Amino acid sequence: WVITRNFAELNKAAGGGRGKKASLLNIMVERKKNCNHPFLFRNPDTDPDFNNLEAIIQSSGKMVLLDKLLKRLKEAGHRVLIFSQMVRMLDILANYLTLSGYLFQRLDGSMTRRERQMAMESLNAPDSRDFCFLLSTRAGGLGINLTSADTVIIFDSDWNPQNDEQASRSEER
Repeated sequence: WVITRNFAELNKAAGGGRGKKASLLNIMVERKKNCNHPFLFRNPDTDPDFNNLEAIIQSSGKMVLLDKLLKRLKEAGHRVLIFSQMVRMLDILANYLTLSGYLFQRLDGSMTRRERQMAMESLNAPDSRDFCFLLSTRAGGLGINLTSADTVIIFDSDWNPQNDEQASRSEER
């Protein structure tokens, strides 16, 4: 669908047209969204599948793998940080975690400093029942200490691998 919808732009760019770099980048971002989860193209407010756990998992190969991985990590007593570049992907992940019964915290660029602090304190508390912590890759590195987690999952890698490395290092891992 992404390729078909943008076929004309791709043909123009293949013909050596100037000024098409932005169009091609937009197409690549759409392809990346498609690889992450097709629900990124849907409206969560009107789509009944958004609240259907099975649909959330089965619509994306990454989610199938994540579901299997998180079940094993939970059984083994691990605590997990999950990074994504896309806030809407964090919304889908949060919905998945809620429907799966996993307790979690979240940190993204829209949160106040106090909200960030409360989320970190919740995860790091000695009696915390939080299993996961969702983070925007770009929101990391701002004095964040999540040392109680022992596993890092980068759900969608940045174009620049240094950004992923910096985000996971900034969590004092």
